[in-house]
Amino acid sequence: MCGIVGAFSLDGASPVRADLVARMNDVLRYRGPDGGGVELRGPVGLGNRRLAIVDRAQGAQPMSNAEGTHWITYNGEVYNYRGLRGELEG
Repeated sequence: MCGIVGAFSLDGASPVRADLVARMNDVLRYRGPDGGGVELRGPVGLGNRRLAIVDRAQGAQPMSNAEGTHWITYNGEVYNYRGLRGELEG
């Protein structure tokens, strides 16, 4: 089972404290011993702990689009990714 953490600055302008998000993520290490990541973007901080079951080689999170403008972390599997890929690329 994976773990997800997040923090948001209530004023929407102050940066999220990196140490806070890192500590939150470390607390969940037991839920995702195979990897973890943190992404800080101004007033938003995301963290993820990963338990690698299906895609052991890839899948590091949080992850972004190619431009690095949108970020996500989630716990789930997209089983029909092959069919979706062609549709999304079109």
